[in-house]
Amino acid sequence: MIASEAAPFAKTGGLADVLAALPRALARLGHVIDVVLPRYRGIAAEERIARVAVRDGGGTIGADLYAVRDGSVRFVFVDHPPFYDRESLYGIGTDDYPDNPARFALLARAALAWAASADERYDVVHAHDWQAGLVPVLLRRGAGLGGLGGAPAVFTIHNLAYQGVFDASWLPRLGLDPDLLRADALEYWGRISYLKGGILFSRVVTTVSPQYAREIQTPALGFGFDGILRGRSHDLIGILNGIDYDEWDPARDRYLSVPYDAARLDGKAAAKRELMEEVGLPAGDEDRRRPLVGLISRMVDQKGFDLLAELAAELPRLAASFVLLGTGEQRYEELWRSLAARHPDRIAARIGFDEALAHRIEAGADLFLMPSRFEPCGLNQMYSLRYGTVPVVRATGGLADTVRDVDPATGEGTGFVFGEPTAAALLAALGRALDLYRDRPAWRRVQLAGMRRDFSWDGSARQYAGLYERAYNK
Repeated sequence: MIASEAAPFAKTGGLADVLAALPRALARLGHVIDVVLPRYRGIAAEERIARVAVRDGGGTIGADLYAVRDGSVRFVFVDHPPFYDRESLYGIGTDDYPDNPARFALLARAALAWAASADERYDVVHAHDWQAGLVPVLLRRGAGLGGLGGAPAVFTIHNLAYQGVFDASWLPRLGLDPDLLRADALEYWGRISYLKGGILFSRVVTTVSPQYAREIQTPALGFGFDGILRGRSHDLIGILNGIDYDEWDPARDRYLSVPYDAARLDGKAAAKRELMEEVGLPAGDEDRRRPLVGLISRMVDQKGFDLLAELAAELPRLAASFVLLGTGEQRYEELWRSLAARHPDRIAARIGFDEALAHRIEAGADLFLMPSRFEPCGLNQMYSLRYGTVPVVRATGGLADTVRDVDPATGEGTGFVFGEPTAAALLAALGRALDLYRDRPAWRRVQLAGMRRDFSWDGSARQYAGLYERAYNK
């Protein structure tokens, strides 16, 4: 596998969680996996296993490769300090590093050069997101890759909104063939796209939920790539991400003082009280009887924060309290700081990220709110179901695949789902949830239905293993 991040070594989002958990789940099935990443600043790796020299348009670049074994998986790091020994992974603030095309071209070339010369024989190369988009292109071309050049590429789109689009002048600067500037190759509206290369040159394309695989083939959510993806529809497969039950299990969560599970939910009440005290919300008996709504998110329009902003005057008037953890656009950070300052008895906002607090929000909240405009997979709604925290979500991507709307007639379901991306629809779904919360037996049934769902990586890993067989034999 080749990717730009993997927990615990480097993480900005869900991609890193996938690259931590999926390889281990595959290893449990008997597969042998190496994961290749850049060696960013701060990554400790002592075992130097190789040195490679790769060419670009300006000459030869050398890179050392270091390895760390983390359980059953080996992580290999491409070390080239001028490219990777930097303050952050992709850029500063909202500004990408201007040489990102070269940085991730080196990742692809060095990873493939090392794999081609290694003692192991690799059956499949699995590349992730635009940062590894050149991997399938270079594999298909096969020059200097020996037997590895015949290995099939599987390419996974984790978020289609990020496409690795650069000026076409990068082709000669990277030593890439000029004939790649074609509509059936890397060319994208006169520029080049690493993501497009990954899609067109791989044998099989996957994305992170079945619903998202359908959505990205439409103009509404295709981000200009819908036609390209419809052209590969027979080879485009949606496999739902799993969650790491070693990390996310209320029965053995190291961040909780009182563990709990579906058979004994007392620990959840303790988690609610401790969470409210931690974030400064009143935690008396009457306060704890109100439902507590949790949010953990990037504070951007994609995550529905524009819809929440429209409801800024309504939220404090609801029969609920709110706790938010996240960072994002300054306007949304300031809005939630202001709401918390004006309504300290109902709203708490922590701007930043805190892994321990994220676990305690999942455990201590009664509801979890994810009003995303689009969501390739989403993990927090699955964490919430595992923790007996009822999700309120929009019917998109992985949210639609994982949360079953509570049927008002039967009470069956695992959460509350709304369709239209409007503030009114969000408020109506949240209102339905708050109404049901008052019926404690009905609420308990919904909680337990969610806690019984299995979102472990084992099932998803079996699907990937089958997909690798398909790619290998195609």
